[in-house]
Amino acid sequence: MLEFPTWRKAWLWSIAIIAMLAALPSLLSATSIRWPEALPDPMVNLGLDLAGGSHILLEADPREVRVQRLENMEENVRSLMRNAEPRIRIGDVSTRDGRLSFILDDPSQIDRAREIMLPSMNGTGLVREWDLSVEDGNRVILTPTAEGIDQAVGDAMESAVEVVRKRIDELGTREPTIIRQGDTRIVVQVPGLQDPEALKALLGETAQLEFKLVDQNALPSDVAEGRAPPGSEVVPYAATSDFAGSAIAVRRLGGIRGDNLTGAQQSFDPQTNEPVVNIQFDTDGGRRFAKLTTENVGRPFAIILDGQVLSAPNINEPIRGGTAQISGGFSVDTANRLAISLRSGALPVDLAVIEERTVGPDLGADSIRSGMLAMAIGSVLVIALMIASYGRFGIYATVALGINVLMILGIMAGLGTTLTLPGIAGFVLTIGAAVDANVLINERIREERARGRRVVAAVETGYKEASRAIYDANVTNFIAGVLLFLFGSGPIRGFAVVLIIGLFTSVFTAVTLTRMWVAGWLRKARPSDLHL
Repeated sequence: MLEFPTWRKAWLWSIAIIAMLAALPSLLSATSIRWPEALPDPMVNLGLDLAGGSHILLEADPREVRVQRLENMEENVRSLMRNAEPRIRIGDVSTRDGRLSFILDDPSQIDRAREIMLPSMNGTGLVREWDLSVEDGNRVILTPTAEGIDQAVGDAMESAVEVVRKRIDELGTREPTIIRQGDTRIVVQVPGLQDPEALKALLGETAQLEFKLVDQNALPSDVAEGRAPPGSEVVPYAATSDFAGSAIAVRRLGGIRGDNLTGAQQSFDPQTNEPVVNIQFDTDGGRRFAKLTTENVGRPFAIILDGQVLSAPNINEPIRGGTAQISGGFSVDTANRLAISLRSGALPVDLAVIEERTVGPDLGADSIRSGMLAMAIGSVLVIALMIASYGRFGIYATVALGINVLMILGIMAGLGTTLTLPGIAGFVLTIGAAVDANVLINERIREERARGRRVVAAVETGYKEASRAIYDANVTNFIAGVLLFLFGSGPIRGFAVVLIIGLFTSVFTAVTLTRMWVAGWLRKARPSDLHL
């Protein structure tokens, strides 16, 4: 137990030194000393409660999911019936009252139509998404099930969380907290961001990009009154457009969505030098876009973003190569924000800001000072008690305690974790656990000496027996920490991270390092008593 060959000493010291060096950039960031730029600079990120920042609560409107599902099913049904062999002719298609209905020209094809639509009705999961019924012998009615709607809303919210995360990451912020709250809400916390307006603007953009053909048969007078021919819809122009305040009619189906985008970058039009956004489609999107523009040369098509027309240029020639350009009176900032939104993907649901808070850095600084003061006072008192009670062994415990704190900071910096106010509480708890381990060891050594064991035998037995109790206690705490991390969120997870890391470093410093130092002292000094 007390044998430490040179290679083992070197290994233990290298672990401690590397972890402590990783803590230096974080410690120096609070001083005027600059860390060399040529060296790696792992940093401990500060949470919202320490660094200040923005807290935003978003709420989704699930009605958009229901509308989109009806529209997708309508387009799917039309495609299935049109491509059937022989073709199944339908008419009087309606999406009123939240359900899709249509009439078969030939009522004898009901069973065949049902068989063709069955895969679409069942979806890809275990939940039946649509119910089918027949009225008057030839009208087919597809009604979304409650289970299917709940699953669609849940899937949409999961996608929305990922889209929000991608957009915030594009802003270059560090360690945002993005979690679902309930069925239709998302909590966003961004440390260090004091002005939430840019974030709100970015998250408020659904970024639903669509390319739809303009219905040239629509009468301008009808469009002005909000009426469109069957199969079309009226869409207003965006406020930044030259035609702001007016609207046009576009075909509801048959267009292209922005789901097939692979890239979007802010650029400038070489002719007008106006800010624009260049987009790239994937293979399937590029093929469909080329097909749309090839079949409709000479006709106008509308570029629609979030339900507003940016522009409606004519298709002068087929657009191949999978690239296109979006213009619409952008500034550089709005064009860049749109590019970020398109790159990160469209939000499947509209998100509205229902709560907003900004935490100033002064409050975080006060929390840090209070936490550091509490930890410093507690550490000084503990160190004084340890040295007074155990002498040399108390000094070893004190040095191990300092190394323990530095190692925790270094490991957190290396992992890129976030330190919150509860995390500081985890530090204080870790100090207590480390001291507790040394108390167990030293008291056990005292007991062995009182029983008459020689110095070396008492130290060896003390470390061996006390380590069992230390390991048992730490396993229990580790299980608790893992559960807190898995089921907790925000500050709770911050506490769990410090606790888990501290358990490993405490055992390493309080048991392994102190034992190595005690073994070296015993071998060198060969004391006749320990004076514990």
